[in-house]
Amino acid sequence: MRMVILDGFTENPGDLTWDALSALGTLKVYDRTSLTDEAEAIERIGDAEIVITNKTPITRRILDACPSVRFIAVLATGYNVVDCACAREKGIAVSNVPAYGTAAVAQFAIAMLLEICHHVAHHSDSVHGGAWEKSLDFCYWDYPLIELDHKVMGIIGFGRIGQQTGRIARAMGMKILAYDRTQTESGREIAQYTDLDTLLASSDVIALHCPLFPDTQGIINADTIRKMKDGVILLNNARGPLVVEQDLADALNSGKVYAAGLDVVSTEPIRGDNPLLKARNCLITPHISWAPKESRQRIMDCTVENVKAYLAGNPVNVVNP
Repeated sequence: MRMVILDGFTENPGDLTWDALSALGTLKVYDRTSLTDEAEAIERIGDAEIVITNKTPITRRILDACPSVRFIAVLATGYNVVDCACAREKGIAVSNVPAYGTAAVAQFAIAMLLEICHHVAHHSDSVHGGAWEKSLDFCYWDYPLIELDHKVMGIIGFGRIGQQTGRIARAMGMKILAYDRTQTESGREIAQYTDLDTLLASSDVIALHCPLFPDTQGIINADTIRKMKDGVILLNNARGPLVVEQDLADALNSGKVYAAGLDVVSTEPIRGDNPLLKARNCLITPHISWAPKESRQRIMDCTVENVKAYLAGNPVNVVNP
């Protein structure tokens, strides 16, 4: 059984092991494969039966050129990099890794919020730079400090990650509003479900935890921003295209949105002309919410089980049945 991993570095930069996969067949691991050069992916897949990818696209052209492929394992929850319809036509099962990063992604959303509220890193840097030593007073702060107790967090997308974020925020004394197409009993234990306009108008903090679908693409735009409170804080560590970036940049620069914490952008890696890079009070991190070692180990473990299930003739976590 020949297996190939097209872009293994972000999943395993050296602190995990591929041994469990290697035990299932002949495994070739590439750190990176071009996201745009289909010929490179075709050459590397060759006659492999199992292809494992994270962000390297698996297109119709690639699948047409690699008839040996019978199973595709995605090292992530999102599987939009694979032409799943084409794979289905060819009888190729595509499996993903669901629910591996719930705790990590929710934790990161709160970390961005707390950094916006307190600018901990900046103030530590200023102390190390000598500012406290030179201060005339026993303390100082360079940014407004924000207390979250009794403030309202609105969460758009209230699945596993949204609910975990809500639990943490509620533990800090925040009231939680939620907007989701599906309402659940577990969600009602944490939040008050409401319509989108009410959430936008009532929230001091808005966190995005929804999937990227046609009806959610650009859900944060000039129109929805106008409906928000003045001075709102926006958090997005879900998907970059949920936000119309120029509209958010304009709102940050005008002060309508006080601050944004973003771990995702529309094009990744970020382009130098992204308007958010020059926007006021915009915290941007390089898509790392998912990346604690514990989360990546869960990805590894689930992928091994996905491959084992395929080899046993009973694929699991299939996204293109």
